[in-house]
Amino acid sequence: MVGEVRPVKIAILGAGGRLGAALARTWSSSDEIMAFARADIDLGKPGEIDRVLAPLTFDVLVNCAALTNVDYCETHEQEAMRINAAAVSEIGALCARKHIRCLHISTDYVFDGETRRPYTESDPARAISVYGESKLRGEQALLDTSTAHLALRVSWVFGPDRPSFIDGILKRALESDTAEAIGDKWSAPSFTLDLAAMLRPFLCDIPSAGLLHASNTGSCTWRDYGQYALQCAGRAGIPVKTTEVESLPMAGMKAFIARRPIYTVLSTEKLALLTGATPRPWQQAVEDYIIHHVAPRLAKI
Repeated sequence: MVGEVRPVKIAILGAGGRLGAALARTWSSSDEIMAFARADIDLGKPGEIDRVLAPLTFDVLVNCAALTNVDYCETHEQEAMRINAAAVSEIGALCARKHIRCLHISTDYVFDGETRRPYTESDPARAISVYGESKLRGEQALLDTSTAHLALRVSWVFGPDRPSFIDGILKRALESDTAEAIGDKWSAPSFTLDLAAMLRPFLCDIPSAGLLHASNTGSCTWRDYGQYALQCAGRAGIPVKTTEVESLPMAGMKAFIARRPIYTVLSTEKLALLTGATPRPWQQAVEDYIIHHVAPRLAKI
């Protein structure tokens, strides 16, 4: 079991995003946070990383910044490779020069989805989209700059700081008596506040480097995920018009430009072994989010 963690000075890139904002807020109670949103540092501009970060002093850097719109990346490959790969290499190199570690947030989309068991860190990665390939190259570039760095793969991130799939399907169910979601694509949701607790020991207290998977445990389809969220909402007194979600086939998503992997459940066995704590099931995390974040927010409207 991990012992008590010591306070550190943390630079967080992508602090305006769903995960970055949650990490900055959660860790600020015990650590000194230097938060950088998109307006503070332009990862698409060569030289910007050194210009902004080189003069500063911090103990560890966490990179949550990325170009994450899968279909946009498919049609803007050069931009995706710049932000998700080249910039990550520059971030890793800067941290190496400062003799500090970088924790970089990656994605389940580095896998092709052809397996039907949870992916481990030792499984070969083969991306099937520009987004996935750019994130995979970012991982590789980061780890090439230092043996101390850690690339953390997460999946289906949700939380209180930015709207996510849960918020979207709840909005639909508040306005309509029908809801639908893909029923043949599998992964595991990851609650940002749970991720904050999972990742905190790796800032300085657990020296593990390389690749690590982090998510809530279990697996589900988008349809399962959405229906459970609506059922939690109903139990919490949120006036949804339906708690049933119709299943749609991935093949019917004609608006998609990029290919999506069908199965990207991440194994968290390594995470549990290193920390001594198994992440809680995704259902508990979703219910926690609905009860303690969504319901109080809607009650104020």
